[in-house]
Amino acid sequence: MQATVETPSGKGAGDENFPVGSWLLPARLRPHVARFYAFARAIDDIADNPALAPADKVARLEGFARALAEGAGDPATFAKAHRLRESLAETGVPARHGLDLIDAFKQDAVKGRYRDWEDLMGYCIRSAAPVGRYLVDLHGEDRRCYAASDALCNALQVLNHLQDCQADYRTLDRVYLPEPWLADAGSGIEDLDRPQATPGLRRVLDRLLDETALLVRDARPLASQFRDRRFAMEAAFIWRISRRLTEELRRRDPLAERVVLSKPAFLSAGLWGVGHALFGPRAPFGPHA
Repeated sequence: MQATVETPSGKGAGDENFPVGSWLLPARLRPHVARFYAFARAIDDIADNPALAPADKVARLEGFARALAEGAGDPATFAKAHRLRESLAETGVPARHGLDLIDAFKQDAVKGRYRDWEDLMGYCIRSAAPVGRYLVDLHGEDRRCYAASDALCNALQVLNHLQDCQADYRTLDRVYLPEPWLADAGSGIEDLDRPQATPGLRRVLDRLLDETALLVRDARPLASQFRDRRFAMEAAFIWRISRRLTEELRRRDPLAERVVLSKPAFLSAGLWGVGHALFGPRAPFGPHA
């Protein structure tokens, strides 16, 4: 397994809903962000590979965990974990964020159904929130920023689940939409295989969007909390994307089409983020606590 532990999907930063290590971030930190993203992409691809058995996925992910936490394993086989470990040692950011991602993706390998919003948030706090927490720590920002950062990252995760709800079901038999919610709406998991959303499924999508809108609301102060203005621009940019995607998924059907922002809308969100960070309210926490 060592020679083929990674299973690249071909996805990259350009496939994400949000900018990854964009020019808005300080140039000195972008190489570290790139290492974190490469690590996250590698372990996510393992978890999402339909050709691997659950036990095989877990074993590969545990190898990445040992490499990141202990420096174990062949440096060539687990190169992305070893490179991130070097980056963390240089920047002083804890390994916990990467290990939390691994824990979430191990769950993806064995769990394909969710009970309710709390169950889903329990997953998102390990599969999405660590990305924002890593960036907060990398920039030396106050960890009180975690609350708004978690809200933003978790919102983006749910939006991604809604965008990919049909593909996740067809390819991986993985459904993040809570099963009891589907039953309450007179729908069922099999409705995800239809060419368009049924009225019941639409009600479940809207219910999830209602909850996501609350996360987006809670994330609103994030950019103003950062001392680093470039990081604030990036955060405001991403926040605007989350709001626009929530609006798009309200009016469009993710079963009938791939719901993404157009290039003009993406650019508009970026310009809004820059303007908000430059001219909007500022209330940073101060030195890293």
